[in-house]
Amino acid sequence: MNCLLLEPDELGEGPPDQPRRARIEGRRRRHAEEILRAEAGDRLRVGLVGGRIGSARVLALDAEALELEVLLDRDPPAKRPLELVLALPRPPVFRRLLSTIASLGITRLVVAGTARTEGSFWQSHVLDAEEIRARLLLGLEQARDTVLPQVELYRYFEPLVDEVLAPRIAGRRALLAHPGAPNSCPHAVDGPITLFVGPEGGFVDYEVSRLEGIGFESVDLGPRVLRVEPVVPLLVGRLCP
Repeated sequence: MNCLLLEPDELGEGPPDQPRRARIEGRRRRHAEEILRAEAGDRLRVGLVGGRIGSARVLALDAEALELEVLLDRDPPAKRPLELVLALPRPPVFRRLLSTIASLGITRLVVAGTARTEGSFWQSHVLDAEEIRARLLLGLEQARDTVLPQVELYRYFEPLVDEVLAPRIAGRRALLAHPGAPNSCPHAVDGPITLFVGPEGGFVDYEVSRLEGIGFESVDLGPRVLRVEPVVPLLVGRLCP
């Protein structure tokens, strides 16, 4: 944890430019005690979910709570101008990717169903809103960020293409990561990007045709076929360094 995140209801009232009190319990309190070895008087990096970042002085730490004096005095890092459309992978992979996606500063995550997406994946509890939020917060803690990416779920491919992606990619560079595509993936794209990463089995020909038909460019990363976990940070770093 590189930044201890506070929920808005944990932060006391007061002028935003002045120190305020906060009380933290649960996992974050244990982390402060067991990993950070925090003691009264120590200073910790903190942030307000959806708000600013700053520092906090430890007032007290006991078996129940961590008491802090918090000053939030700067903005979190800017988001990357990238929207990721991700074919829903296996639930354990998706759980890990959520933290990665948040730490990378992706603005929006669209979780999609494709022909090779197993229907049973959609029944997993990892798609519960609370579970998604918890995993995203872990990624924000790592990156010293406070702003959650927007998350949208679309189980069915056709409505996603026609009702969501077609109007949304106007004015954006829309890229489809597809092994064997004739064009190499570009570097350092200027402007907003929508990136579609498919399932580990790849897109079927019909899906490629439909997405190219609305303006997506199919791009290739080279001769190696990679799993989705390394592909996402690789593509983000390449497109938005």
